[in-house]
Amino acid sequence: MATTPPAKAAPASKNIEKASQPKSPLFSAALLLGWLIPGAGHLLSRRWVRGGLLFAAIGLMFILGLLMQGKLYTANLADPLVFLGFIGDLGSGLLYISGRLFGVGQTPVQVVTADYGTKFIVVAGLLNVIAAVDAHNIRIGRKS
Repeated sequence: MATTPPAKAAPASKNIEKASQPKSPLFSAALLLGWLIPGAGHLLSRRWVRGGLLFAAIGLMFILGLLMQGKLYTANLADPLVFLGFIGDLGSGLLYISGRLFGVGQTPVQVVTADYGTKFIVVAGLLNVIAAVDAHNIRIGRKS
């Protein structure tokens, strides 16, 4: 009677590695939530301290910018610099949307600090975009 040798099974470690590698979607809930609410993407990934610090830092920068009478940019394709400012502001997510809805940041610049305030608002938005991408990378397993 001829016996055939048993088929070699793949090592278990290779199967585990393939199963544990997450797919990298283009968008995740952490990315969208992190953009809408500063720090929320990190809170979704249970990074409590980082999420809280980002919420406080970005929110404080945005509010300080408004208190310095900073300007919220609108979408104006005719002027590239104004449009880039709008993109930066839009990065703040719901902070920018609620600011536009309540009409803050619309007054003409009358004080010297308003220019600094405008920059604070733009930087808060850009920092929020970076934080949302960081939360997305943590969520999909690209970063620990």
